[in-house]
Amino acid sequence: MPSRPARLRRTVAAAPAPPDARLPPAARPLRQWPEAALTAGFERALAQQDGALGAHCVHERWMRGAPGLHVEAALARLWARAAPSVPEWLPMRHVPWLPAVYRVAAACRAAASGRSHVYLVLLDYRERPADPYGVYVGMSRYPAAQRFDQHKAGLRAAGSVLKRGLEVLTGPVQHLQFIRRTEAARIEAQLAAALDAAGLTVKGGH
Repeated sequence: MPSRPARLRRTVAAAPAPPDARLPPAARPLRQWPEAALTAGFERALAQQDGALGAHCVHERWMRGAPGLHVEAALARLWARAAPSVPEWLPMRHVPWLPAVYRVAAACRAAASGRSHVYLVLLDYRERPADPYGVYVGMSRYPAAQRFDQHKAGLRAAGSVLKRGLEVLTGPVQHLQFIRRTEAARIEAQLAAALDAAGLTVKGGH
């Protein structure tokens, strides 16, 4: 029987060609990969410290409904091996309803470009184990990461983000950046209402 390192090398070698790292997570470039290919691709990503490929492998399994413990374990391995190259759209923790947020956000479209951004912030409600996370929906002329830092510093801050904000959820709203302010305001409200209707704990949206 081959040794574990030999089996691992064989698995890595069997991985399909990696996707274009510039593709957004909403495109799900690994949608057609079978489970064996995702496993091989993820091991290749760890071996080569390729955070983009690893992120797409984790994301695809996440979107397929992989158990939270499996996603958490994969996230921990990826951040340990390839942190500098992990794209900002990959969350740092498992969020059970993330696939639903991608589906809901995909239905929101802007008709005109501009200087405003729609953004999402993951909120911490872990004192209630049955529903440990919520989401804040906002819009700003500042990029999401900068606006999040402003919230946490108390600058024009929403209380929910100041007290409970964990991280920005970049991936679902990548297509809602640099849009006209009136469009951003409309989509902010539309997205908040749709996420609320989907059963999430939602703050902001106005």
